[in-house]
Amino acid sequence: MAAVVGAIGLTLLVGVAGQLSLGHACFAALGAYTYAWAVGESGGRAAGLGLPPLLALVLAGVVAAVAGALFSPISGRLRGIYLGLATIGLVFLARHLMVNLEDATGGFNGRTVEPFSVPGFSFSNEDPDYLAVAGVEFEGLHRLWYLFLVVVLLAAWLGRNIKASRTGRALANVRDSETAAAAMGIHVARAKATAFVISSAYAGIAGALMALAYGRIAPDLFGLQLSIDFLIMIVLGGLGSIAGAAAGAAFVVILPLVLTQYSSDLPFLATPGSGGLDAATLARLLYGAAIIAVLLFLRGGLAGATGRLRHRRAPHPADTDDPPPAPPPPSPAPPGAATPAPSHPGVPTRSKETSP
Repeated sequence: MAAVVGAIGLTLLVGVAGQLSLGHACFAALGAYTYAWAVGESGGRAAGLGLPPLLALVLAGVVAAVAGALFSPISGRLRGIYLGLATIGLVFLARHLMVNLEDATGGFNGRTVEPFSVPGFSFSNEDPDYLAVAGVEFEGLHRLWYLFLVVVLLAAWLGRNIKASRTGRALANVRDSETAAAAMGIHVARAKATAFVISSAYAGIAGALMALAYGRIAPDLFGLQLSIDFLIMIVLGGLGSIAGAAAGAAFVVILPLVLTQYSSDLPFLATPGSGGLDAATLARLLYGAAIIAVLLFLRGGLAGATGRLRHRRAPHPADTDDPPPAPPPPSPAPPGAATPAPSHPGVPTRSKETSP
């Protein structure tokens, strides 16, 4: 679900606004380390502010959004592959900061993340007052599951509203043609900056959720591969689709976990490190095959395929058993008006008032 939040933000940037970005991992790292630094206690190897976790979660999104706003002057001048190459530089810059700012990040080894909590309730296993419903105990990850679900629903609702709003229509016009958008009165540079700010805020929240899920973060978690995975998610799901981004994120994240879980039951999978085809390698091969299939046969991704399937299943007027509606009866002619002669097939008719 953390990946779903990040994918929704990226599809608003790439699919709706048409701005290619391979630096989503940078903003996710900012959100993760901001949350860990904000909720951490001072006095250890990595210092912290000791803020409430809910405030730290909001701060993670704000810091990432500010970073996206600072990058907006560059994004406003570039487009296409040049913008993608510029965002790759953000990933390497973020890794350099994560490794060298040891007081805040813990350096190469990373730092632990304090569990999420609200006044009177904790989302960790260390809470002595455990939560049980109908005799089933809800441990820390179970509680985090419902917390993440609430965040995902809010992110999807906000993403749909942004896409359907005036801002979303302006971003779509910029994607289609910057010249036409400028002629319509849209400030192109401001629209691009808005897209980066919104997408960066989503990535920051996603990074904070990843930090909560792992419990410990390190620079290796936020490399270029994470940015590529985010891009794969939105391409498989369908560019510009909120539901498609969620489906693509679920596919990319769950597939290697399922293959690893059932690797012992699949005879063609080898154990990790043995040199054979392991679950992680097979997942990458399936990603590549899925991307090729989508680009060749499903240009709209999973969302486009679902839409076409619904259209085919919808009943057409010709397929219904109901007879077509009868035409309305002709209105009576006014008194004194000439009555037109009945027309017969193949016989031309001429009005009485027409001169020969």
